[in-house]
Formats: sequence, structure tokens, C-alpha cells
Amino acid sequence: MTADQRQEYIDKMASDRGYVLRYHKVMAKHDFEVLQAANNLVGRAYLDQRRLDRRTKELIFIVSLTVMRASKAHIQSHIKVALDLGVSAEEILEAIEIALPEAGVVAFQEGFNAWEEIVGADGIEPTVAVFDGNGSPRKP
Repeated sequence: MTADQRQEYIDKMASDRGYVLRYHKVMAKHDFEVLQAANNLVGRAYLDQRRLDRRTKELIFIVSLTVMRASKAHIQSHIKVALDLGVSAEEILEAIEIALPEAGVVAFQEGFNAWEEIVGADGIEPTVAVFDGNGSPRKP
């Protein structure tokens, strides 16, 4: 496989998926055959149109990555694709909230933090003295 063919392949992956991860790029250069095998599986289960539409699959991916405590960047890549597909920020949050009863607050928070950063969500600040999540006192 030539360097140009590897480049074409990674570009097609990016176009088909709407994202590529670091390991995809490195595998394209260093172990192309395994990348192809893994990508074929992902293609059949995730990218190929079957019964579930792409929006639904993205929401499932976001929840499963949240429950599995995947990296924030990986969760965010699917949040971005979902938003590009027209899934609303609120629909994505509702999907992430499914992680609460199944995987607990710690897993949920990782997915929530990924979502919050991508959509630019903010909150309501208390007007009483409290500790923030980092253990630092907060003044009203």
C-alpha cells in the first residue's frame, strides 16, 4: 500500500465518519491492514444504513462511550457528528442522562463534561458560599 493510498483511505474514513481519532491516523501509517479490518467492522455496524438511522446510532455511541468512560475527546467527536446531523443539544444531554441509572454519576459526569464543553452550556451560580468541585471555597 502506497503512502498516497493510505492518505486516500484516511481521508475517506474522515468523510464517512465525520471524524477520525489519533489511533486511526497512526494505524494508517503503521498497521494499515488492522486499521482496515477494524474499520470494516465499524462500517458494517455503524456507518452502513440498515434499520437504525445515523442520528440514532450517534446517540447510542455517545451513551455507550459515556458508560464505558471513554476519553472526553472520543465522546466529543460523536457529539460533534450528532450536532452536524441535526440532533439537538438537549437530545444529546437526554441520551447521556441514561448513563446515570446504568453506570452511575462518575460515568455520567464524564459524558456531561464532554457535552457541556462542546455546546457551551453554562449553569446557575449559587448566591451562598459553597465549595466548588475542586475543593476551593467560592464566595457569593
